[in-house]
Amino acid sequence: MPDNKQVHFKINLIVNKYMKLFNLLILLTIAQSSNAQIKLVKLDTKSIPTSINYVGKIINAVRYTDNDGEHIIITTETGKTKTKGAEDDFKDMDLYAYSYKIIGNQQILSWQVHDFVKECPVDIKANYIPNTFAVTDLNNDGKAEVWLMYTTVCHGDVSPSNMKIIMYQGNKKYAVRGTSKVKISDKEYEGGSYKFDEAFNKGPESFRLYALQLWKKNLMETW
Repeated sequence: MPDNKQVHFKINLIVNKYMKLFNLLILLTIAQSSNAQIKLVKLDTKSIPTSINYVGKIINAVRYTDNDGEHIIITTETGKTKTKGAEDDFKDMDLYAYSYKIIGNQQILSWQVHDFVKECPVDIKANYIPNTFAVTDLNNDGKAEVWLMYTTVCHGDVSPSNMKIIMYQGNKKYAVRGTSKVKISDKEYEGGSYKFDEAFNKGPESFRLYALQLWKKNLMETW
C-alpha cells in the first residue's frame, strides 16, 4: 500500500489541477462578459466632431465613457493606392486608429496607431480583421481597454500574413505579434506563431487570456 505522503501528494496534484481549471473557467467567463461593461455609442461621419482629423475610410467609430472620461475611437483603412513616384504598378496600403479624449469642447489625441505596406508589386493587404474591434474592462478597474487586430502582407504566393493585436489601456500599449496560419497542402500548414510583448507578459492574466482567445479564433486565413 502507498504511504500517507504519497496519497497526500497525489491528492494535492489533483486538487491543484482542478483549481487551475476552475480559475481558467472564471477568467473565460470574465473575458466573454466584459464587453457589456463598456457602453459604446456608434458614430457616423456626421456625428464626428469636425475638429477631428483622420485618414482613410472609417471602419469603426465609437464613443464611450470610462473612469478617465469620455473618448472617441476611430479606425480607418486607405485601401490600395498607387505608390507615389513609382513607374511600375506598385501599391501602398495603410491603416490607422485614433483615440481622442473629450475635454469640454476640445478633442485631444491620446494615441494613434499607423501600420502599412509600401511599394508592393504583388498581392497587398493591410486590413482590420472583421468583428475583432472591442472596448472592454476585463480587470474591472473602470479603465477601458481598446482592442485592434489586423493583418498586413505583400506576397505573390499562398503564405501567412503578418498579424497583430494592439491593445491600449489608457495610454499604455500592449501588443501580440506573429503570423496567420494557412493550409499549403492536404496535411501541411504554415505559420500561426505569436509572441506577447513585455506589457502583456507583466499585465493582468485576463488580458493575456482575452488576447489568446482572439488570436486562436482568427488564426486561420484562407485565400
